Amino acid sequence: MRNAVAGAIEQRDFLVGGSWRSSPQQQAVVYPYTGEPIALVASASPQDVEDAIAAAVDAFEVTRRLPAYRRAEILARAGEIVGNQADFLARQMTLETGHCLRDTRGEVMRTAAIFQMAAEEAKRIGGEVVPLDVVAAGEGRVGIVRRFPVGPVVGITAFNAPLLLPAHKIAPAFAAGNPIIVKPAPRTPLSALSLADILLESGISEGAVSVLPCDDNTARPLVSDPRIRALSFTGSTRVGWRLKAMAGQKKVTLELGGNGAVIVHADADLDWAASRCAFGGFLRAGQACISVQRIYVHQDVYDPFVARLVSRVRDTAQGDPLDAETDMGPMIDENAARRAEAWVREALEAGATICAGGERVDSFLQPTILTDVSDDMKVSCEEVFAPIVTVVPYTELDEALRRVNDTPYGLQAGIFCNDLRLVYRAYEELQVGGVIVNDVNTWRVDNMPYGGVKASGYGREGVKWSIEELTEPRLLALNVR
Repeated sequence: MRNAVAGAIEQRDFLVGGSWRSSPQQQAVVYPYTGEPIALVASASPQDVEDAIAAAVDAFEVTRRLPAYRRAEILARAGEIVGNQADFLARQMTLETGHCLRDTRGEVMRTAAIFQMAAEEAKRIGGEVVPLDVVAAGEGRVGIVRRFPVGPVVGITAFNAPLLLPAHKIAPAFAAGNPIIVKPAPRTPLSALSLADILLESGISEGAVSVLPCDDNTARPLVSDPRIRALSFTGSTRVGWRLKAMAGQKKVTLELGGNGAVIVHADADLDWAASRCAFGGFLRAGQACISVQRIYVHQDVYDPFVARLVSRVRDTAQGDPLDAETDMGPMIDENAARRAEAWVREALEAGATICAGGERVDSFLQPTILTDVSDDMKVSCEEVFAPIVTVVPYTELDEALRRVNDTPYGLQAGIFCNDLRLVYRAYEELQVGGVIVNDVNTWRVDNMPYGGVKASGYGREGVKWSIEELTEPRLLALNVR
């Protein structure tokens, strides 16, 4: 089953304000499929962090004055280079995450599009004219509102989308005129470092980007230092809210976890719904914040839907992620797979039933479908972050809506239904950041507003929306008398 990774172990430095630096402290990057190291990445020191912050402060004096057309040119060039390097970037991402090539190729194409979108948005960061003469004191006066960059930004990213997530931090920050420091996940820093190479080749302003692989203690000033004016974090709910408490007066955007729910109503296209739920539940081996985790199915179509879902899941090809025929690779490591396996066993002991999967070999957990699940089981009420979905019947839509909402999380939800009245009721009642109709909660395009409510997040991503988070409106009140 195991194949050695071909090629020598790569040595990677990190970027501080436009200059590459090395360090005697190194972190191994491991291919999850074989457990073999594929790279040694130098780790930034506290002094490197201080230097990166100082460089970002200096760079802001340049980036905030950089004309829109120039920011757009740099971002468009970066998107072009990402597309040109698609094969290399996809393979590198597969090696550091264990995600299959189909998924990593898709992530590369999305990343290229993010930079292209940011290039366009950089040219249309607008404002408005505000009439001030709505009261007598405002007679003869007019207000002009523009959006200005906030200043140095820090982006902290998770392991599961190591190219896409840094792009969602970097591209909008620079489009708005901000420098940015990225702290990638320790397990998957290679993609972010490759983005740094690409940005330098694209002509980004000196000091406008730093990429700092380092431990959490070394990174603390990136969150607490008042010279950093905005923090954008993608990762676990527990860590995200703790960082927000540390962030002080800076602007904060949190893209956190969830236990994504899908409703399959009686009038749904069951073949389509089952196909999409299989996709959404097992993309990246279930390691996505908007994975399908909970599926609520109307009792009239429950049995035929489960049969269709099981059929699709049993066709899933697990194996070497570098094999183009593989549908699903391993989880990030064996500990993650063991934890997920334990949650499945705990659910079975409490009365759940396995319809498919459930077995683990090393870091592989089979795509797993559970029925007879209660709302208080971990596989339902907590974020499983693994290839596990639960399927539960309901009688009335209001019951399904209540069960979707009965959780601390609220990222996105999906509903398969062709009755517009019911769709609109779901839109009004579901406590989530987005409702996806006739598709799964996993669906996303990168220009839409994306983020959660309750424990799932704070603020919104999506290129235009991120730019708004990373700028501040400023009023100019003119007395034209």
